[in-house]
Amino acid sequence: MQSFPEPPTRTSFEHVELEPCHPGFSDPTYRERRNALARLASSHDGSGPIPTVVYTSEEHAVWRTVLARLAPLHARYACEAVNDATSRFPIAPDHIPQLADVSQAIARETGFTLAPVAGLVPSREFIGALGRGVFLATQYVRHPSRPLYTPEPDVVHELVGHAATLADPTFARLSRAFGEAAFRADDAGIARIERLYWHTLEFGVVRERGHLKVCGAGLLSSVGEIERFQRDARLLPFDIETIIRSPYDPAGYQDLLFVGESFDDMVETTLAYLSAL
Repeated sequence: MQSFPEPPTRTSFEHVELEPCHPGFSDPTYRERRNALARLASSHDGSGPIPTVVYTSEEHAVWRTVLARLAPLHARYACEAVNDATSRFPIAPDHIPQLADVSQAIARETGFTLAPVAGLVPSREFIGALGRGVFLATQYVRHPSRPLYTPEPDVVHELVGHAATLADPTFARLSRAFGEAAFRADDAGIARIERLYWHTLEFGVVRERGHLKVCGAGLLSSVGEIERFQRDARLLPFDIETIIRSPYDPAGYQDLLFVGESFDDMVETTLAYLSAL
C-alpha cells in the first residue's frame, strides 16, 4: 500500500486579509464575520467533528439567490457527468448545509471527507490533501453585494461546485490522482499540477453532442463565469503541454479555457499524465 506524508499543521487565522478590490473590503461587519468564521475553522484540528456554523438569514438569502440563478444554467451548460452526480447527490437550495453533514454523505459514496479551512491554503497542501481523500473547504459566504460572483472560494463554491462531484467515483478518482501526483512533485511540478487542476476540476469545459458543456467547479458555482465563458473566453483545444505552461488569474473572470473532446477523454488524458509524473 502506498503511504502518504502526514498533512502539514495549518496555522491559526485570527485576521482575514481582503484585497481592496474585494466586495467586502470596506464592510466592517462582513470583515468581522469573516474573522469569526476563520477562527472557528482554525479551531478544527482534524480529529473531531467539523464545527457548526450558525448562518444568518442574510447568508441563507445569498445562498438561495445564487442557487436559483444557477439551476437553469446547470440545466443548460453542465455536462452529463455533472448532472448525473447532482441528481444522485442533490444540495439543498433553500439553506446552506453544514459541512459536517455533507462530508458524512460524501464519505458514504466515495470515502472523501471535507475539512474546514479559514481561507486559501498553499497549492501543495490543498492538492496534496486530495491524495488522502480530504477536500479542504471554506465555510464563509460571499459578500451580499455581489452574490453572483466571488473572487475567492466560498461555501457556495465548495458545496455547489465540488460536493456532488466528490461523491461521484470518476471525479473522486481524478481528485485523488491529483493529490497522489502532488506528493511526488517538486515545486516546479506542483505549479504544473496546479495549472492542470485549474483547467479540469475548476474550469474544465468539454464537448457533448456538438455543444460546449462545463464540468469545473469554478464555472458551476459562478453565474457570471458560466454565463460568459462561451462569449468572452478564449477557447483552446485541451492540450496538457499548453495548459501547464499557461498561467491564470484566480481573482478575475477567466480569459482562457481549454475544451476537451469529451468528458471521458479529458479525464483519461489527465489521469495518464498524472500517473506518469
